[in-house]
Amino acid sequence: MSIDKYETLNQERKIKHTKRRVAAYCRVSTDNEDQANSFESQCTFFRQYIVSNPDWELYEVFADEGISGTNTKKRKEFNRMIECAKNGDFDLIVTKEISRFARNTLDSIFYTRDLKKYGVGVIFMNDNINTLDGDAELRLAIMSSIAQEESRKTSERVKWGQKRQMEQGVVFGRSMLGYDVKDGKMYINEDGAKIVRLIFHKFVNEGKGTHVIAHELREEGIKPMRAENWQNTVILRVIRNEKYCGDLVQKKTYTPDFLSHEKKVNLGQEEFVIIKDHHEPIISRELFDKANRMLDEKSLSQEGKAKHSNRYPFSGKIKCGCCGSSYVARYKTRKNGSRYKAWRCLEAARHGSPHVDKAGNQVGCRGLSIRNEDITHIMYLVTKNLKYNKKKITDNLLAIIKSIIAVDTAGTDGEKLKSQIKTIEQKRTNLIDLYTSGDITRDEFSAVRARCENEITELQSVIDSIDKQREINEKQQELVVEITEAMNELIDGMEYEDVFYKEILDKMVVNDKDHIDVYLNFLPFKWSYTSAKSVNRPQGKPFNGKASTGSFPAHRAKKA
Repeated sequence: MSIDKYETLNQERKIKHTKRRVAAYCRVSTDNEDQANSFESQCTFFRQYIVSNPDWELYEVFADEGISGTNTKKRKEFNRMIECAKNGDFDLIVTKEISRFARNTLDSIFYTRDLKKYGVGVIFMNDNINTLDGDAELRLAIMSSIAQEESRKTSERVKWGQKRQMEQGVVFGRSMLGYDVKDGKMYINEDGAKIVRLIFHKFVNEGKGTHVIAHELREEGIKPMRAENWQNTVILRVIRNEKYCGDLVQKKTYTPDFLSHEKKVNLGQEEFVIIKDHHEPIISRELFDKANRMLDEKSLSQEGKAKHSNRYPFSGKIKCGCCGSSYVARYKTRKNGSRYKAWRCLEAARHGSPHVDKAGNQVGCRGLSIRNEDITHIMYLVTKNLKYNKKKITDNLLAIIKSIIAVDTAGTDGEKLKSQIKTIEQKRTNLIDLYTSGDITRDEFSAVRARCENEITELQSVIDSIDKQREINEKQQELVVEITEAMNELIDGMEYEDVFYKEILDKMVVNDKDHIDVYLNFLPFKWSYTSAKSVNRPQGKPFNGKASTGSFPAHRAKKA
C-alpha cells in the first residue's frame, strides 16, 4: 500500500472518528532481576501511554525478554509483530528507541521501509522519529548507525573484560565430566572423576582403543555427561582435554561478528588464554602426556591407511545379511607372518558375537569375515560368465565415451561461418558510405559498426575452436582404440580389475560362509554364490566354477 493511499484511508478514519489501532514493542537484553523489573515497567508504560491517547486504540504489547537486539532472527515476538502488521491488524507501532527496536542499521531501515509499504508507521519516542515523515529514513539511518556503533563498543568492552578475568583464572564455561564449575572456579566431581581415571587407565595401561573403551563403558551401563551415548569421539575428547591434568585453556571459540553472535572455532584468529596448574588435576601430567603421545603416534600411523582405504573398491558395498551393517576392511596376519586383507561386519568387529550387554542392549553379530581375494574372484566369475551381447555393450559404452570426449560441433560448418564473416565485413564497409552520404548519424554509425565487430569476433572464435577440435579428434581416435581394447578385456573377464568391479558392483550381501548374493548396477537380478563343500580343490588355486544368469555355483576347498 502506498503512502498516499495510507493517508487517504487515515483521513477517512478520522472522518468516521475511527481510532488508530496501535501496537507497542519493548525488549530487554538480559534476564536478571533488574532488567526483569525494567521489562515489566516498559510493558505497563506502553499500555498506559496508548490508552491515554483518545485517538488510539491498544492492539497489543509485543515483548521479547532476555534476548539480544543485535539481530532479529531469535526475537519471536518481534517477528510475530511484523507478520501481524503485514496482515493489517494494526496501523502504528510505538517503541522506546531505535536500540530497543534493532541495533543493526540494515534491519532498522529494512523493517521500517517494509512496514511503510503496508501503511504501518513506527514511532521511536526517545529519538522523536515517525517513519511516516518525509525525512524519517535519513534520521533513522543516522540514529541506528549510532546505536549499532554503541553495540559494537559494548561488545568490545565485554570481550576485553572477559579476557582480563580469564587471565586472572576465572573460568568461563559450564560443568563437565569430572568437574563442576561454580562462580568461575573448578571443583572435582568425584563420580565423574572416577570415569575419567578409568578411561585413561584403559587407554594407557591396558592398551585399549577408543572404540573398545566406548563399547565397554556402554556395556557397563555408564552414562556420559551430555552425549547420548559413548562413542570413540567422546573418548577422544576426554583424552585430549588438558583440564584433566590441571591446565586451563580458554578462548577456544570466538565471536567474529558482534551482530550475528555466531561462535567459531579459534584456529589462531585470537590469542588463547593458557594457565598451567590452574586447578586440582584428576590425572597426573605424566599420564596425560603419555596418552596424548600414543594418540599422536596412532594418528600418524593411520594416515597412510586412511589414504589407502579410499582406494578400496568394495568400501561401503559389502553388506551383512544378518544385521545389515556394512563390512569394513581389516588386515590379518597368517601363521607364517604374511598379511592379507579381509572384510568383516562392522557390528561383529565392534561387539563380537550376539549378546546382551550390561545395559540390556542386544549387540553383536554372527557375520563372518571374507578375504578380499575371494570377493575379487567372485566378481571375476560374475563378469566372466554373464550372458549378454558383449559387442552391443561395448558399442554402447564406446558411443557414450565418444559423446563425452568429443566437442559437439554439429551444425557448425566452418566454410559457412567464414562466408557469414565476409558478409558482415561488407556490411561494415558499406556503413562508411552511408555515413558520408548523411543517411545515418554518427551515433548510428558507431552502434552498427560495434555490433558488426562483435559478430565477427564471435564467429571467428567458433571457427578457431573447430580447427582446434580437428587436431584433438586425431588424438581421440587413438584414445578410443586403447579404450576399446581395455574394455573388451574387462568384459571378457580376462583379468582382475578393481576399478571396473567398483563401478559395476551395486552391493554384495554376505549371508553366511556358504551363501553370498551379488547385485550389479543397472541389472534387475542377482547372482548367488554357493559354496560346494563336497568338491575339493588344492589350496592356493583359484575358484573353479560356472555361472549363469541368476545364479552360479563356485567350488571351494574345505578347510583342512
